[in-house]
Amino acid sequence: MDNETVDITVSNQVNPTTVDIEKDYKYTRGQLYSIIEKGQEAINGILELAQESEMPRAYEVAGQLIKNVADATDKLMDLQKKLKDVNEEKETKGPTTVNNSLFVGSTAELQKFLKQNDKA
Repeated sequence: MDNETVDITVSNQVNPTTVDIEKDYKYTRGQLYSIIEKGQEAINGILELAQESEMPRAYEVAGQLIKNVADATDKLMDLQKKLKDVNEEKETKGPTTVNNSLFVGSTAELQKFLKQNDKA
């Protein structure tokens, strides 16, 4: 049986999902900022209306609107955390290139091969 050494190389290329994640993050972040800013304007308007009309329903709507803006702010913070988790996941994946050598043959042939390499 012939001694055969096979080198195996595995490498990671740029993952298209990484680009998509970054693009989606920026889009979502922009949308959340827009929602929060418009919500702030709406809160100012509804509070003014509630003070002028002194109607309980207007104050109730203002309270709900404040809650919705606070929820959007929480979603913005969750988005930051999720992106951080995704980036940490990419960093802990391990090496990007793995080189393995595979010997095909019997153990006696392997020992002979190793002894020849030690002498050289």
